[in-house]
Amino acid sequence: MSVYDKLKELNITLPPVSVPAAAYVPYVQTGNLVFLSGHIARKDGKPWAAQFGRDIGTEEGKQAARAVAIDLMGTLQAACGGDLNRIKRIVKVMSLVNSTGDFTEQHLVTNGASELLGQVFGEKGVHARSAFGVAQIPMGACVEIELIAELA
Repeated sequence: MSVYDKLKELNITLPPVSVPAAAYVPYVQTGNLVFLSGHIARKDGKPWAAQFGRDIGTEEGKQAARAVAIDLMGTLQAACGGDLNRIKRIVKVMSLVNSTGDFTEQHLVTNGASELLGQVFGEKGVHARSAFGVAQIPMGACVEIELIAELA
């Protein structure tokens, strides 16, 4: 099954590349690797502002991370010339989770993105990963995720 068949089955429409909020580019390619800049969680087109351990829980956070993964795939599609079937492997995901000092489920929040990438790309979507709790993310967003992928 192609990546696009899977996206259609999951009822996912990829967004266009977001305009960067500061002095950086959405992605950089070197050799066969594409490095995607961090994408923040958005809800209704605005930053999904919240802090885990204070005003958002793990299950809702998984949905925020899933939404970030959809945005990342939109950027990844642009980075690979409009064809996600060129993705050879999702190599690495790094997730920053806006958390209080006693929140310890950053890894579970990040599963929202990791699980979706696995669903969409199959074995090619299984990746290395880091998930960190941080005191704040730009614009108060609850989650920010960056991604590295290898192109065929």
